[in-house]
Amino acid sequence: MSVEVDVVYEGELRCSAVHKPSQNQIFTDAPVDNHGKGEAFSPTDLVATALGSCIMTIVGIVADRHEIDLQGSKIKVAKHMVSEPVRRIGRLDVNVHFAHFVEDAHKSRLIRAAETCPVKQSLHPDVDVTIQFHWSNG
Repeated sequence: MSVEVDVVYEGELRCSAVHKPSQNQIFTDAPVDNHGKGEAFSPTDLVATALGSCIMTIVGIVADRHEIDLQGSKIKVAKHMVSEPVRRIGRLDVNVHFAHFVEDAHKSRLIRAAETCPVKQSLHPDVDVTIQFHWSNG
């Protein structure tokens, strides 16, 4: 299955993108440290966002299957850029914060789900991805 996204250059390093199936629209700007205004997500910010939302979605699928309450759980992703040998994402630090108690028997399932999310699996191996889990005590 394929999904189409239409991207239009709006000028001044800003793009608009339309998700064809839903017609939802987003904008991107180049970051301030790369000649842009930084008034919207940068394309690399969207990579970090995709990783965080993908991890939470895949963990959510497993949690639903095992009746684990994830409501209110959060993921924070810190994106670190490098400039050598070329400008790119060098590291993505992911912190998964569970809002509710998770039984020890389920923790390994959720960790495995996070580690195998499609976005993480699609990233180049030179991008260092670390995932830390913060479990609620109740």
